[in-house]
Amino acid sequence: MAVRLPRGFRAGATRAGIKPSGKPDLALLVSGLPAAWAYAATRNRAAAPSIHRGRALYASGKPLRAVVVNAGNANCATGERGFQDDRRMAEAAALRLGLPPEAVLTASTGVIGVPLPLEKVELGLPQIALTPFAEAFAEAILTTDTAVKVAEAEVAGARIVGVAKGSGMIHPNMATLLAFLVTDAKVPQEALREAWRGIVDRTFNQVTVDGDTSTNDLALLLANGAYGEVPLPALLAAVEAVARELARKVARDGEGATKLMTVRVVGAATEEEARRAARAVAQSPLWKSALYGNDPNWGRILAALGNSGARFDPLRVRIALQGIPLYQGGALPFDREGASQAMRAEEVEVFVDLGEGEGEGEAFGCDLTEGYVRINALYTT
Repeated sequence: MAVRLPRGFRAGATRAGIKPSGKPDLALLVSGLPAAWAYAATRNRAAAPSIHRGRALYASGKPLRAVVVNAGNANCATGERGFQDDRRMAEAAALRLGLPPEAVLTASTGVIGVPLPLEKVELGLPQIALTPFAEAFAEAILTTDTAVKVAEAEVAGARIVGVAKGSGMIHPNMATLLAFLVTDAKVPQEALREAWRGIVDRTFNQVTVDGDTSTNDLALLLANGAYGEVPLPALLAAVEAVARELARKVARDGEGATKLMTVRVVGAATEEEARRAARAVAQSPLWKSALYGNDPNWGRILAALGNSGARFDPLRVRIALQGIPLYQGGALPFDREGASQAMRAEEVEVFVDLGEGEGEGEAFGCDLTEGYVRINALYTT
């Protein structure tokens, strides 16, 4: 069933010919009203022109009206031309929508180091038909993804809808992907921005597929107020639930992945240490390989925890896999074949109690397979 965007939002996409596959690759997301917005972007020092421009717009504090996204070309490491092309893409989208360029955010994803075919962007934008549904936009922003990623929630009549792309080059460092969340609730921009960083840290920054962070990633939250005010705590909880669902979908669709891994850590000295410990397990190539092979090798989990920087005494640590206790200050007797069978599920949960305090956190990852190597060995060839 099609997912309807919140009031006042429209979106659409077209096949501009940027992707060699001929699939949809140019998309618009538009608000009929000026929208308050919160933004988080990659910390990669080789960030693309779209990220530099986005940060400048964000610092201005002005409301946003639209986002233009191209997929198939990162427009990164393309010199001064890349900055000019990014600006021209914003101007072309603004012309198409009758908006000032500073009301339009740009985003690009795809191959690094290849000039953006701007003429295809300029010819494609007028072809985009805007509708109140999310799917066309969500499909057009994909690259190596195998599935569209959409999530939604409702709070006291206001709606939240999120779309994301991400499959490889995924690792905590904000933002690890492209994510766009929109709501018709009315929220002061300062409150929106204050809350967004924590939401991002607990969701998108807890996804890891391969340990690499892209040059182009961002996570955006728009609130246009078309519905009106709703209780802020409830709204933010719903926004976080949508972001968490998208984060899990990104991890499940990791390049070559066969299963989703959720790592839940409790008993940490702080919440930040709990998240750090969970990420360390989710990103461990040794444990991810064991996960693929259905090998309940808890020693790799413990080793990853020890490398995380989180404080703990190994004698107080507890580890369980799919609810099966494996370690409690030392190895526990368990049915190895039964545990291996339990790991064959589409989702596998690792539970850890560090025995240090009240901090809790979770991270999302996937197994490491031959498919990941194949995809990335042939990415540009």
